[in-house]
Amino acid sequence: MSSNPLLDFTGHIRFDRITPADVAPAMDELLRRADAALATVTAPDFPAEWNAMARVLDVATEELGRSWGAVGHLVSVADTPELRAAYNAALPRVTEFWTRLGASEALYAKYKAIDPAGLNAEQRRAHANALRNFVLSGAELKGADRERFTAIQERLAELSQKFSENALDATDGYAYYASEEELAGVPGDVVQAAREAARAEGREGYKLTLKLPCYLPVMQFATHRALRERLYRAYVTRASEQAEGELVRFDNSAVMAEILDLRQEEARLLGYASFAEVSLVPKMADSPTQVIAFLRDLARRARPYAEQDVADLRALGAQQYGLQDPQPWDWSFLSERLKEARYAFSEQQVKEYFTASKVLAGLFRIVETLFEVEIRPDSAPVWNPAVEFYRIERGGQLVGQFYLDQPARPGKRGGAWMDDARTRWLRPDDGRLQTPVAYMVCNFASGVEGKPALLTHDDVVTLFHEFGHGLHHMLTQVNERDVSGIGGVEWDAVELPSQFMENFCWEWEVLRHMTAHVDTGEPLPRALYERMVAARNFQAGMQTLRQVEFGLFDMLLHTDPDPARNLHVLLQQVRDEVAVLPAPPFSRTAHTFSHIFAGGYAAGYYSYKWAEVLSADAYAAFEETMGEDGMPSLETGRRYRQEILEAGGSRPAMESFKAFRGREPRIDALLRHQGMTA
Repeated sequence: MSSNPLLDFTGHIRFDRITPADVAPAMDELLRRADAALATVTAPDFPAEWNAMARVLDVATEELGRSWGAVGHLVSVADTPELRAAYNAALPRVTEFWTRLGASEALYAKYKAIDPAGLNAEQRRAHANALRNFVLSGAELKGADRERFTAIQERLAELSQKFSENALDATDGYAYYASEEELAGVPGDVVQAAREAARAEGREGYKLTLKLPCYLPVMQFATHRALRERLYRAYVTRASEQAEGELVRFDNSAVMAEILDLRQEEARLLGYASFAEVSLVPKMADSPTQVIAFLRDLARRARPYAEQDVADLRALGAQQYGLQDPQPWDWSFLSERLKEARYAFSEQQVKEYFTASKVLAGLFRIVETLFEVEIRPDSAPVWNPAVEFYRIERGGQLVGQFYLDQPARPGKRGGAWMDDARTRWLRPDDGRLQTPVAYMVCNFASGVEGKPALLTHDDVVTLFHEFGHGLHHMLTQVNERDVSGIGGVEWDAVELPSQFMENFCWEWEVLRHMTAHVDTGEPLPRALYERMVAARNFQAGMQTLRQVEFGLFDMLLHTDPDPARNLHVLLQQVRDEVAVLPAPPFSRTAHTFSHIFAGGYAAGYYSYKWAEVLSADAYAAFEETMGEDGMPSLETGRRYRQEILEAGGSRPAMESFKAFRGREPRIDALLRHQGMTA
């Protein structure tokens, strides 16, 4: 047992040594310790005292959470059949413990007996959150209701994992081997990568996949319309009954229906009319009605701009390509052509200036300048040779560390995310300050033919977004684990720091230091930058309605008394109300909507737009204090760091926002940033 890397908490996680065989014995031991700790603190003679309980129970559960989190992380970034089997075998036992912990009547009684007057401000906030979470975790349920609630949690954990597996397998399982003729118009680096992928399998032609670094450029640039249709159909039918051939075995339909039914049953057990009401209890928004009104108001404001966007695309399709009735697989292609015509540049042209290493250096530069830190390469065991590890210091003192995993590859789920490997915590067992560690994961294209990896500008925005989450986690100065960093932050405010960072991707003084042409090394020309800025709000109306569509579908789905029965009908109703681009009847985008079925955003997807109001208004404070050199004010940066990032979840998000901005948020800055003002 002493050699099991999942039980080694002396340093960083030993990703170079973890094997699937380590999972079961590690979880056996950690669950035994956590059970023993729970029994100890809930004994009648154990004092209802915050630090005493933390020294026993929190230490044990923190180790369980950290180790299990490492296993879950590996499943997301380095999945294998053996690892997946080990994870799924342990999942019910781990879920059962967390469910039992959250619903423990004895533990709930101990927390209620704690006198808040004896706690510091951070502990009082964590204590209040804990009492609320006990109720949401079924601690006040009795008898059969309690047993059923526990069973629901275990089953939901299994179903969410199955949903993720189906989405990953459906994506990884598709390949089309195109001819050279079919790839007319597709960027050279994408073509070369597809050729190398086919050769690696001993195949002729060019291997196209549904991973975004391959799929998106084909949809944007391929002049071969039948190829676009083929890939589009495969992409929007992933993990559904509409999928091609044997890929239909990854159909998520039954998984989704059961998830929705169980969530609704959970809500009723807790005394709520819908799962949406349960979801909003710990969020900033007051009610589903308020969220739905917010989204519909945003849709109303964006619709005229979106309708003009579509009219422009239809005109271009008819005039230049003879498309009197463009189909869904034409919109990305036409959008890219329109952008090139209107602003005299293409995404491929811009991409050649964003080499991955130069972008990273530019990101580090703005973070170091604005938040008064230093970022340095560091070392730790990693799960793949492409993973990098860094440390953040201030005044020579370690603040936090992070893993950075940028390239897409088989066995790695799509998208981009930040997760915590370790949280800042003044440990109650030994008084040691534990510094935070973050995982930052993206899915960018790798370099080909010895050339460095190139990022699209959208990739750059994604990197800055995830780093914003990472800064929220790593720069916190809160010492209480449950409200440290992103812990305890309302879900609809957690996107504020990430979306805030995106704004810097449009500032000349930032961009000019993070670009170098892949062949010449020349920085991004100012004229090209000006065209990019002019195009910044290109199709902002359409993009806003797309996000509103997702958010409204999610919220209405989770307020529906019979959501599983009405899923497809509801999605079509939302599209009829909001969308300006019709979706084909075979489209099944909900079947890979991992945010709400496997990612914690159920009845919470609206938070992207909700937090965008906060982030745009926060960034407006920097615009108002921008120096003559085009660089943000260090004083504003310091205030933002202290009032937003360092405060973490130690107080309500609205209090943190008002402490920074001096008032409540306004929507004006968001509409102005997106060009949707008269």
